[in-house]
Amino acid sequence: MRSQTRRILRGFFILINIMNSYELSRKWFDWCYENPEKISPNHSALYFFIIEHCNRLGWKQKFGLPTTMAKEAIGIRSYNTYITTLNNLVEFGFIELIEKSKNQYSSNIIALLNFDKAHDKALDKALIKHTTKQRESIDSINKQETIEQLNIYRQFSNLKITIEELDKLKKDYTIEQIDSILDDIQNFSGNKKYTSLYLTAKNWLKKNQPKQQEGISPEELKAIKLGFLKPKQ
Repeated sequence: MRSQTRRILRGFFILINIMNSYELSRKWFDWCYENPEKISPNHSALYFFIIEHCNRLGWKQKFGLPTTMAKEAIGIRSYNTYITTLNNLVEFGFIELIEKSKNQYSSNIIALLNFDKAHDKALDKALIKHTTKQRESIDSINKQETIEQLNIYRQFSNLKITIEELDKLKKDYTIEQIDSILDDIQNFSGNKKYTSLYLTAKNWLKKNQPKQQEGISPEELKAIKLGFLKPKQ
């Protein structure tokens, strides 16, 4: 029974930690969105390291922030840059400086503040607007791609021929002739030099396939191609 109670309490404590981190993160970015001229990447890096450090200490109300450790964790080499960034977080109202360090090698005693000056609606609306536009853009792209795919009769390598272009060729040649030529182009090792499958097929058909004539069946056209019949004049 005690073991089960401990597990429940531990799970509850973990959940509280996650909620604390999330709330602080949300309030930070709400404020950043409203004050872009005041912030730099250093501010975000140091603030989130402070949250992580406080979390590892069990969410103590007041805790020491070792200067050297914090600088190394966020990649700041200059002490002046570090202390300016820390002081800015105090000025912004996100942390409270309880006791200032005596030198650059000792710890500042600080406390996280439950910042509540930011208006979350502005960022929420911006994110919703951006997400909606992004979804509409993706839907538009997908719709356009679907329409283009439905309009393509044949595609390979870097070439494709549309239904409309196929209909143009069908005025002079049978579908069997066209498909045969398209197969030949696809199997041709040098087809990458072509930019239009329609124009290439048209030229190849003109050279290799007789145009269909009224009253001539596909079988007769094949016989003409093989030389067994002469085309009608």
